[in-house]
Amino acid sequence: MAETILLVEDDPSILRGLQMNLQLEGFKLLAARDGEEGLRFARQHKPDLIVLDLMLPKRSGAEVIRELRAEDQDVPIIVLSAKDQEADKVLALSQGADDYLAKPFGVAELIARIRAALRRRRRRSGDPSGKSVFGEVTVDLEGRRILVHGREVESTAREFDLLRFFLEHPGVAYTREQLMQQVWGPDHFGTVRTVDNFVARLRAKLEENAEAPAHIETVRGVGYRFNP
Repeated sequence: MAETILLVEDDPSILRGLQMNLQLEGFKLLAARDGEEGLRFARQHKPDLIVLDLMLPKRSGAEVIRELRAEDQDVPIIVLSAKDQEADKVLALSQGADDYLAKPFGVAELIARIRAALRRRRRRSGDPSGKSVFGEVTVDLEGRRILVHGREVESTAREFDLLRFFLEHPGVAYTREQLMQQVWGPDHFGTVRTVDNFVARLRAKLEENAEAPAHIETVRGVGYRFNP
């Protein structure tokens, strides 16, 4: 399932750039434009990671970190700041931030740090990061690799997220609307036909017979069910 990132940033241009790039990476996103909204979203939605500006209206980033850490010691927090002094970095990290990037920053570096922080969180929480096997398919969840008969097959980020969701919820029938909500996120603009297209792609890559799939099953009148 796609992991959720909360962006807390008051600069509209930076926020739009982050949303565009992180959506392309397959993440689900929440966006807050001040410290109070950021705290509220963090408490309501329990994101997997927070990207937080320090200089925010209403509540500073430092205040947000302190309050969140009093309630949640586990959620990774990556700080973005125009302040590039060592003292500012030390203060943010000492208050509970996991990482610090000074503005202007490279998007590729931020994405790499986000993925590293999420990997560390999955290991701490005991989330399965090894391999999942069904039929002739081996899925390396940590490395985001799929092998069929021992040979790696290419997949897009969204195809892998859909497969991972199926792996994490075996035997449960989901409607197309539910799959769209869980994998693509509530802000995705598309039709449920998108789900059918992605299921067809996965079947073509993973099933011995895509016309009579043994694992990604169609449930008539409902949607799809994964049978490992």
